[in-house]
Amino acid sequence: MTYIVNDACIACKYTDCVEVCPVDCFYEGENMLVIHPDECIDCGVCEPECPADAIRPDTEPEAEKWVEFNRKYSELWPVIITKKDPLPEAEERDGEGGKLEKYFSEAPGEGG
Repeated sequence: MTYIVNDACIACKYTDCVEVCPVDCFYEGENMLVIHPDECIDCGVCEPECPADAIRPDTEPEAEKWVEFNRKYSELWPVIITKKDPLPEAEERDGEGGKLEKYFSEAPGEGG
């Protein structure tokens, strides 16, 4: 099992999760984070840290597509290990549906 980040993270990008990850398997895009599924040790400490409930186990329905999504972008984006402020529109976008189609950016974040 691994954990994944789904579209609930898009346009919010809370980073509370990166500080608790013991293996630094989070990667930063311009407006979301992903988890490298081959680096995740399945400890689950990140899941309760996410205010947007965007981190889920890969055993949940529809998680398979997110495993591949997370794998793809974790190989393109820089690692992030330091907590940063969420995006300015985070509160407004938290819980909104259809964020992948509306807001997702393939651009990398700064990492760090």
